Amino acid sequence: MASYEAKWRAEDYLPAEVVTISLKRHQPASLVKYPTDHSLPGLAPAADPATALRLVDRHVFNIPRRVMGVEMVRYRPGSRAVLRHQAQKVRLYVRVVRPAAMPGLLAAASLVEQSKFVSPPVVGCWTEGGALWVPEMPGTNMREAMRHGQAPNPSVLLDGLESLWSLPKSGAACRPFNLLGAFWRAERTFKHALYDDQHGLRRLVDTTAVLRPFVESWQPNAVAHNDFYDDQMVIMDDGRVALVDFDEAGLGDPMLDVGTFLAHLKWASRHDNKHESDVRGAYYDEFKQAALDRFGWNSKGLALREAVCIFRICTNTIRRIKPDWRDDTLSGLELTNEALR
Repeated sequence: MASYEAKWRAEDYLPAEVVTISLKRHQPASLVKYPTDHSLPGLAPAADPATALRLVDRHVFNIPRRVMGVEMVRYRPGSRAVLRHQAQKVRLYVRVVRPAAMPGLLAAASLVEQSKFVSPPVVGCWTEGGALWVPEMPGTNMREAMRHGQAPNPSVLLDGLESLWSLPKSGAACRPFNLLGAFWRAERTFKHALYDDQHGLRRLVDTTAVLRPFVESWQPNAVAHNDFYDDQMVIMDDGRVALVDFDEAGLGDPMLDVGTFLAHLKWASRHDNKHESDVRGAYYDEFKQAALDRFGWNSKGLALREAVCIFRICTNTIRRIKPDWRDDTLSGLELTNEALR
């Protein structure tokens, strides 16, 4: 499955168009244009300003205006989307998933609500369409705050994580995190993209030879966030941290949450300027040491989890192709191997 974005000159005043092409074995190719998505029946009505206003009036609360602004924030064809709905000063985010995934999404939201993190309350739900509304959380995106050296003390994040990890496993009604499946998907993506690159394939084999035994033996053991990183959080004016993305919360692995956070810090620093990279690197060291000291974890176990998360993240270079994607992909594999040393 590949998505393409068509853009025009700014003076043409035309919005970008997203087109998705799906190729499946023994089936004809299919082509759909956003917001049409047969797996997400709620996406098209949520993306159209007129029907979006009616959806908000019906499932959230009545807005005394007749104009609704809609902006696509994130879209993964066939899987999920996040849109921003705005009417004057009212700002909402609507998550659109497959209708069958809605019970799990609601269960994940309930788990995060019980932690010490601030979580956006669910203010509306359209079960048949797979749409869920939450309000915009006031504050500064943590990734942006980190660029300016304003990241929270690691203990604030670790306090919130520990409160989530301590919840009873019996309350995690959503599907357990599937690390093995995520690893296999990433490995298949690499093999497909590097099929004609013998050097790249050798590096891939070396990397997966180390990661595969760990991934195949891994088992979820506690409630966890399962997708914990800086761009998923907002620092509020009073210093509290809000978790604005909770889709994957459920049974998982506490150490994997910390490994995911470290992996995203390391990955993001590749494109920072020197000052921002130094700031992010210092926070990486501080957060990692704070976690190891607090929980008494084995540093090798944490390194394995960080590495497998980097391995998954660097498929972004393939899924969002740019002219230097091959070099970026190989450097991502090298970054994975660095975490293992």
